[in-house]
Amino acid sequence: MVTRTTLLGLSTVVLLAFAAFGAWYARGRVETVEDYLTARNSTGGGTLTATIVASSMGAWILFSPAEAGAAFGGLTAVAGYAAGSALALAAFAFLGPRIRHLLPRGHSLTEYAYARYGSAMYAYVLVVSVAYMFVFLAAEFTGIASALSLIAGVPGWQTATVVGVTVLAYTGYGGLRASIVTDTVQTVLILPLLIVSVVVTILALGGTDAAHAAIVDSSPELLTVGSATGIEFGAYVIVAIVGAEMLNQAWWQRVYAASDDRTLRRSFLVAAIAVVPMVFLAGVFGPIAVGLGLVEAPADASVSFFLVVTDVLPDAAVIAVAILAVLLVVSSADTLFNAIASVVTADLPRLLDVSGDRLTATARGVTVVVAAAATVVGAQGYSVLTLFLLADLLAAATFVPLLYGLYSTRATSVGAVTASAAGLLLGVTFFPPARGLLPLSALPTATYFRSFVGAAAVSTVLIVLTARLAGERYDLDTLDREIRRLDDEAATDGGERP
Repeated sequence: MVTRTTLLGLSTVVLLAFAAFGAWYARGRVETVEDYLTARNSTGGGTLTATIVASSMGAWILFSPAEAGAAFGGLTAVAGYAAGSALALAAFAFLGPRIRHLLPRGHSLTEYAYARYGSAMYAYVLVVSVAYMFVFLAAEFTGIASALSLIAGVPGWQTATVVGVTVLAYTGYGGLRASIVTDTVQTVLILPLLIVSVVVTILALGGTDAAHAAIVDSSPELLTVGSATGIEFGAYVIVAIVGAEMLNQAWWQRVYAASDDRTLRRSFLVAAIAVVPMVFLAGVFGPIAVGLGLVEAPADASVSFFLVVTDVLPDAAVIAVAILAVLLVVSSADTLFNAIASVVTADLPRLLDVSGDRLTATARGVTVVVAAAATVVGAQGYSVLTLFLLADLLAAATFVPLLYGLYSTRATSVGAVTASAAGLLLGVTFFPPARGLLPLSALPTATYFRSFVGAAAVSTVLIVLTARLAGERYDLDTLDREIRRLDDEAATDGGERP
C-alpha cells in the first residue's frame, strides 16, 4: 500500500526540483515586464512545440476524458474530447499569424478587445477570460488533490498547497520564460510516462482482449462507435473546448513568444496532432473502469484512470503514475498562473500610473493572489468535468464575436456585446446545473448540447447580422497604433471605440 508520507514526500521533491530549475533558468533573463509576460519572438520550434504540448496536457487529461468515456457516451465521447482538444490548438496555427500581424506589440486578448471594441466588450472579455482560466486552474488542483487522496489518502488541502506554493515559487519569479523552459523538460518526461503507464496497465489487465471483454460483459454500449449519446457529447464538447481555448491567454502568450510565423504554425499543428492519441489513450480508462465494476457512483467517473491503476498495478507503478499526474498539473498550472497575471498586468497601465519595476512587481503580486485562490478552491473536491464545463460555457458564447473583429471591418462594439450576452443567457438557461437554481421548468429540457451549441450559434448569428446592418467601418490597421510595449515610456493606450 502506498503511504501518505511516501507519496507526498516524492511529489514534493519533484516539485522542488522544477521550482529550482525554473528559477535558475530565469535568473538574469527577466529584466523588464515584457520579458516576464511575453518572451516576445524568443522561442524556436522545438521549445515552442514542447511548451504547447505540456500546457495543453494538464492533469485534466487523466480525469475529464476518462469521465467522458465512463459517463457521457463511451469511446465516441472520448473521440469528441480528443477532436475538440486538437481543433482548439490547430485554430491558433491560423489565428496566430493574424494576431501577430494586426497587433505586433500586443500582449493579451483583453488588450485586443479594448482596442477593437472599446471598454464594454473589454470588461466583458476580461471577466470571462479570467473566470475561465481561474476555473481551469482550480479544476487542475481539484484533479491532483482527488488523485493523491484516492491513492494514499493525502488530504486535498495538503496536495493543493504543496503544488500551489512550489509552482508559484518559480512562476512568480521567472514568469513566462520559466514556464516555457520547465514545460520543455516536463514534455520529455510526460509523453513517455503516459504511454508506459497506459501500456503497462493494459498488460496487467491481461491485454486489450481482456479489457475489451470486461467492457462487453458489463456495458457494451460504451464501445458503440457513433452512439447517439456519444455523438451529442462530442458535438458540444468540441464547441466548449474550442471556444474556451480561444479565450485562454496562455495561447496568446505563446503566439507572441514564437520566433516567427512559420514556427508558430508548425508548432501548434504538431501539438494538435500529438494531443489526439494522448487524450484517447487516457479516455479509454473510463469504459475500462466501468467494465471492471470500479465506478460505483457518479463521482467515481472522474477518477476512472486512477481506479484502474490502483486496482491492477503494484505500488511502485502506482507511485510513478501519481508522479505523472503531478507533472501534468505543474505543466498547466505554471502556464495559467502566468496567463492570468499577464491579462491583468497588461491592462494596469491604462487604469493606474504603474510602469517599469513597479509593474513587474505588480505582475508577481497578481500571480500570488491567483495561486492562493486556486489552491483554496482546488482543495474542495468538486467534479473536474463540471468545473471545466462551467468555465467553457462562459467562453462558448463569446469567442466568435470577439475573434470576428480580427477579420470584419463592420463588427461593432454594440453588436459584439449584444451577441455575447445573448448567447450566454441562452447557454445558462439550458445549462443543466443551473436549471435547478432557476425557475425555468416550463422551457424544454436542459441539456449540455442545447446549452453549448445554442450559445455559440446565437452569438455567431447575432454578430454576423449586426455587422451586416452596421453603417460604420473600422480600419483594422489602426489596431497596431492602439497598443504599445509595456516597457515603453508611454503605457498602453487606446481611445474609446464606438
